[in-house]
Amino acid sequence: MAEVGQPPAAGQRICVIGAGAAGLEAVRVLRDAGHDVVALERTERVGGHWHTDYEALHLITPRDVSGFEGVPMPADYPLFPSKEQVIRYLDGFADRFRLRAHVRTGAEVVSVTSPDAGRSGWDVATADRTTEHFDAVVVANGHHWDPALPEMAAAFTGRSLHSSQYRTADDLVGERVLVVGAGNSGCDLAVDAVHARRQVSIAMRRGQVFQPKTFFGKGRNQLPLLAKLPMWLAERVQRELVRISVGSAADYPGLQEPVTRNLNRQPPVVNDLLLYWLQHGRITARPGVTGVSGRTVTFTDGSSGEFDTVLWATGFRVTLPFLAPDLLTWRSGVPLRVGGMTVPVGVARLYTVGLASPRGAQFPVFSAQARLAARLLGLEGRTARPLHQELLAAGPPDDRVDVLRPLWTEQVTRSNRVLDRLERTAAPAVARPSLSAAVR
Repeated sequence: MAEVGQPPAAGQRICVIGAGAAGLEAVRVLRDAGHDVVALERTERVGGHWHTDYEALHLITPRDVSGFEGVPMPADYPLFPSKEQVIRYLDGFADRFRLRAHVRTGAEVVSVTSPDAGRSGWDVATADRTTEHFDAVVVANGHHWDPALPEMAAAFTGRSLHSSQYRTADDLVGERVLVVGAGNSGCDLAVDAVHARRQVSIAMRRGQVFQPKTFFGKGRNQLPLLAKLPMWLAERVQRELVRISVGSAADYPGLQEPVTRNLNRQPPVVNDLLLYWLQHGRITARPGVTGVSGRTVTFTDGSSGEFDTVLWATGFRVTLPFLAPDLLTWRSGVPLRVGGMTVPVGVARLYTVGLASPRGAQFPVFSAQARLAARLLGLEGRTARPLHQELLAAGPPDDRVDVLRPLWTEQVTRSNRVLDRLERTAAPAVARPSLSAAVR
């Protein structure tokens, strides 16, 4: 049986779209598997959204579990590294493994096409009107770049920014700030505005379970006991630890009671400081927003308020603008994928790395998906059915981005077992002709 990541008979020419964290790891893994890899990055630097995120950003996962596989973050980093430290880690990663030689910056991909849904490879066109043919494409452009703004945002006549546009408190105008959305970014922005001495409100459509970053001084997912328990029991124990350390919604002015306190049925919101400032009266909790008129914002309880700045922490859309919409099968705004959310349904030789956010550290997810892509490359065209159909044996197609980590890990484990079987039974590998000169 082939080793994980073992190259096929001849290296293939692979295009990786994006050179953020997911793209860099895809380049490393696929190059080390013997392939000729080119990453096309539309900006002028590697590292992706980390360069443009708000300055107060810190990881919510601990340092020692947040690096790529086999490449831990520096031991002198704090428990929760800052944005700047993550950028240094990514720059050092790119330099240590000589990945920049495989990256073309300022190369925006505008279309990825194939006459046969990828079976013969893909034509990749960039904004400079260059088209190249590749044996396969890895989509690693991420899902944190196309802001999802509600229509009502356009009606606000004060300062109005999506969370992706916010950098520091210098972006705030006036004293009265409203943050719409209480995910991890929304909570961070509210706290940052408080630290800049603004009057801050945060609008939440529903009750949340706010988790502390640590239990007993350890990262909340680093307690040895939790790792040994089945998923359902680990959730019960962690839920009780949250209750003991945080209390309930009734302990914090204005917070709504969540529909459920089951952590597996809630988005993970990890922030200690929002609760701290609620109890100090520096942040006001509001319910959901129903309307905007000028600088007046109306809430679901019928109340309203005047604000100078609104920060819309309302998330992002999954967008693949270089692929024809009907090429993939979409559900709930996300392409259906199998194989640990790595293989889109209905196409060949096209993989996604980073189009999934299993709860917890993300860089190890990119490592696992890139290794799956390397294995899949060695099997393309050698199986009785297309690989996306073969991988149905590991589980049904998935349209999620947020997914419980143990469930995603089990998907990856089952997918690798399917690939083990296919590597034993697949037809012999046939060297593909070199396409390195196929530029027009």
